[in-house]
Amino acid sequence: MSSYLNIDHVSITFPTDKGPLNVLDGVDIKVEQGEFISLIGHSGCGKSTVLNIVAGLLQATEGGVLLQEKEVNEPGPDRAVVFQNHSLMPWLTVYDNVRLAVDQVFKKTKTRAERDAWTRHNLELVHMSHALDRKPDEISGGMKQRVGIARALAMEPKVLLMDEPFGALDSLTRTHMQDSLMEIQARLNNTVIMITHDVDEAVLLSDRIVMMTNGPSAKVGEILHVDLERPRDRLALAEDPAYNHYRAEVVKFLHERHVQPDAPASAKADADDDESEGEQDGIRLVS
Repeated sequence: MSSYLNIDHVSITFPTDKGPLNVLDGVDIKVEQGEFISLIGHSGCGKSTVLNIVAGLLQATEGGVLLQEKEVNEPGPDRAVVFQNHSLMPWLTVYDNVRLAVDQVFKKTKTRAERDAWTRHNLELVHMSHALDRKPDEISGGMKQRVGIARALAMEPKVLLMDEPFGALDSLTRTHMQDSLMEIQARLNNTVIMITHDVDEAVLLSDRIVMMTNGPSAKVGEILHVDLERPRDRLALAEDPAYNHYRAEVVKFLHERHVQPDAPASAKADADDDESEGEQDGIRLVS
């Protein structure tokens, strides 16, 4: 039986002034419908490149992506992306930012009244019904991200792609957003691929954590299955031995096993540089 989403031996090489740069080397991930997958690794390991290939924003040099056995080669509403920067239109209200996406996807299949109801429904999902008429500069950073998630969900994507969606938020807002995302995913059974630098976030949210080796030529280093019952309560999990085991496994990988053992010395030097970057912009060990 084929996987719902198949990232099939994906490699990508970019031309540079110093010659070809191989960023990803044979990345192979099978994702089932309804799974929550986190990608984690140090800066420069190609996490966002994987996400952009799945989104259709980049083309793999080798291999490819299949969604329900159809090749992905361009952007489409079946794969919605939520970036760290909310990307809302500043001149549109909260309602209109979501309605714009709804109209683009459903103009031919839903009536005006149905599109209005669908817009309001998705804003209600993220608890933003009280702010329909506000502009982005009139709401907080966390609220902007809620609107961005509502806009993505309103497209009814088969896969929700999230690139460090909570990375710019303060820790309290971040925990609220994580709880909201778990609640939404439980209700909708979305297939989600999320990039994070936060170890606790990865363990809390994920069914599996894909740990990437450092670049260049980054690969999937390990895949950790997170066998914790849902719904998950962060306070209860703090004392859970299984949770702390999973957390320790990710930390151990990030600090000990992220460099490919057979990488040439120059690649290892680059990997060390990437690790320093990761420490600067933060592999987060505490949410």
